[in-house]
Parts: sequence; C-alpha cells; structure tokens
Amino acid sequence: MKVFAVAGYSGSGKTTLLEKLLPQMTARGLRVSVIKHTHHDFDIDRPGKDSFRHRQAGAGEVLLASSSRWVLMNELRGAREPSLAEYLARFSPCDLVLVEGFKDEAVPTLEVYRPANGKPPLWPAHRQIVGVASDQPLPPGFPAGLVALDLNDTAAIVGYILDTVQLRGASHAVF
Repeated sequence: MKVFAVAGYSGSGKTTLLEKLLPQMTARGLRVSVIKHTHHDFDIDRPGKDSFRHRQAGAGEVLLASSSRWVLMNELRGAREPSLAEYLARFSPCDLVLVEGFKDEAVPTLEVYRPANGKPPLWPAHRQIVGVASDQPLPPGFPAGLVALDLNDTAAIVGYILDTVQLRGASHAVF
C-alpha cells in the first residue's frame, strides 16, 4: 500500500482536488482509499439512533453494517489519538491511500497553496512537501527541489502522484 498526502490550509481546495483525482485514479484500475484528518470534533452518528445510544452507554466501538456499506466508530474516551501508521493498519488492502491533512507526518505531500487565502505557504517549514499545486504563480524564492503544478491540471497532478509513489507501472493498472 502506497501513501501520499495532500495538505494545505482550510479553504485551499484539498477536498475539491481529491474529488477530481479519485475518478482519474480509479479509472486506471487502482484501488484508492482516503484518510481525512480533522482538528474539529465530529460525529457521524445522530442522537436517538441505536448506535448513538450504544456509544453513549459506554461501548468502545460500534460497527454499523448494511448491504451497501459499513462503518466502525471508535470512541477514544481520553486515550491518545492513533498515529497515521495505526490508522493505515486498519485499511483493507489497496494500491494507494490518499491522506488529507496529517501535514507533519513523514509522507510525501503535495501542498495545495492559494495565495489569495492570505496564508503563508507550508513548504518552507515542512520537509515532506515534495510539490506545490497552486492556482497562481508561486512566490519568489520557491525552491528548485520542489515540483510546481497547476492546481487546475488534474491529469498532471495524478501523473505526478503516481510517479512519486511508483504506481504508474503497476501491472494491474490500465494506462
């Protein structure tokens, strides 16, 4: 299983980019999964539902299952958050896991950078950033060692990611 991350500030377009990349990658015969990290408290359950009630009653894990999908909810209840490696270990076999967030992990990372957001780029402080996709020309001082990509050229970004994780020549993928 190969891992590649996409990082950037909130509102930079990370999720939108992943929405564009996924169909192109799966059309090539790749099995792709996604981990989305959030700094916000979230809940996919609803008060009053049986699964919510089970968690509220103290269940450490609740698995919801149907003929269409399943989801496993794990309550940390004060325990430390698992590492990216621990999350990855829970995935079913796949060719590639795209990670949204986890910008401090030692995983090859593409920064989505939009100067119009008024935020500084991440790449100067994060060595795992191997490329930057932007909708504008990059600022002076952009390192020669980083790849600059047009945020709107999805095919080039797909190619770059697959080359970086060495999946372009996978025998089961159709190119």
